[in-house]
Amino acid sequence: GKWHMGVNCKTRHDHCHHPLNHGFDYFYGMPFTLVNECQGTDDPELAKSLQDTYWFYTQMIILAVFTLVIGKLANLFPVKWKIIICLAICGVLHFISWFSSYGFTKYWNCILMRNHDITEQPMNLQKTTSNMLKEAVTFIERNKHRPFLLFVSLLHVHTPLITTEKFQGRSRHGLYGDNVEEMDWMVGKLLDVIDKEDLKNATFIYFASDHGGFLEGHRGNSQLGGWNGIYKGGKGMGGWEGGIRVPGIVRWPGVLPAGTIINEPTSLMDIYPTVVQLAGGTVPQDRVVDGHTLLPLLRGTVQRSRHEFLFHYCGVFLHAVRWHQKDSGTIWKAHYATPVFQPEGSGACFRRGICPCFRDGVTHHDPPLLFNLSQDPSEANPLSADTEPLFDAVMRRIRRAVEEHRKTVTPVPQQLSPYNNIWKPWLQPCCGTFPFCWCQEENNKA
Repeated sequence: GKWHMGVNCKTRHDHCHHPLNHGFDYFYGMPFTLVNECQGTDDPELAKSLQDTYWFYTQMIILAVFTLVIGKLANLFPVKWKIIICLAICGVLHFISWFSSYGFTKYWNCILMRNHDITEQPMNLQKTTSNMLKEAVTFIERNKHRPFLLFVSLLHVHTPLITTEKFQGRSRHGLYGDNVEEMDWMVGKLLDVIDKEDLKNATFIYFASDHGGFLEGHRGNSQLGGWNGIYKGGKGMGGWEGGIRVPGIVRWPGVLPAGTIINEPTSLMDIYPTVVQLAGGTVPQDRVVDGHTLLPLLRGTVQRSRHEFLFHYCGVFLHAVRWHQKDSGTIWKAHYATPVFQPEGSGACFRRGICPCFRDGVTHHDPPLLFNLSQDPSEANPLSADTEPLFDAVMRRIRRAVEEHRKTVTPVPQQLSPYNNIWKPWLQPCCGTFPFCWCQEENNKA
């Protein structure tokens, strides 16, 4: 499924970020993410402000060239042809930059790969769902006689909401609901294969989401990004519950009791140590591993999560800290920075499309906003020293935890730097002759 970690570092074929270079033995899916350009029906997502800038300057330069040409031919003012030609070349370059960022996005970014080979560029979204499902099913069938790890990262439910014709109109909740129903059907198909191959009692299955609903995802008055219920905020906001509190569903018949509900804070970082334990291994001891195995909690041998503190980042900026108080079970959360909603009070960053992590896009709080999530999960009523007798003690303990946490963080090159985010043609995966990247090998290799 969706890898979203990129492919290359220095050359078009070094595959340094590829799944096969990070422990996986087989890969089928998207190396990038799913964007509106892949579907071609919604407003473009990638570098939209850059596209607008290129287009504005292109129009201005074209207007200037026409004005100078007319003035030159009519002898209205003296200007050298060299200047006009140079300006025209600038206009052409700006037009190429605009068209490259707008016209070729679908062909450059919406691709499917099998291992190191590109099988579709651009991918056919009408067939992607069935292709992903077939790959996952055949993987289970190939490996049913030995231990395996199958990580399925679905393209559902992510904007654009690609939904096959069979599921369109099935839900009372619009296109988003249709997409959820199709995802549910896909998961059901995978579980059916596990059951059919008599692997049910030997297979640990964990289903979860990577974030809460994307509140800014709209088409007209239709909400495309889901709904977060009583929880404040959404995807990409660093700390509000609506963006980070998601359910996890586990199935392992014969080992884990059915119908159990565990109201303890865990993390997707826990998947790694859990899988390592299931495989009979041990996590590396030469570094800090932030996750903890879930098995004791799931089996009921412990009643409390090992996560006393969870640190919630937006990019490289620490926005919030959660303290799961061991003695009382109370869960506190302190917000050091929160996004500036646009419009004010809207609960999301509709004008920007997604909330930024720093500068004028956030409000810094000193003292931090403190909430008792055990009593106020909606984060509606910030506490103060006047309203909460434990305010100062809680803030001191959280402050000390942050200091201890920062000592364990190893500085690394900034992945989200401007240079790392600009498009680099020499790294572009391409099936064909760049920039004309196009192929449909899927039918030949399936």
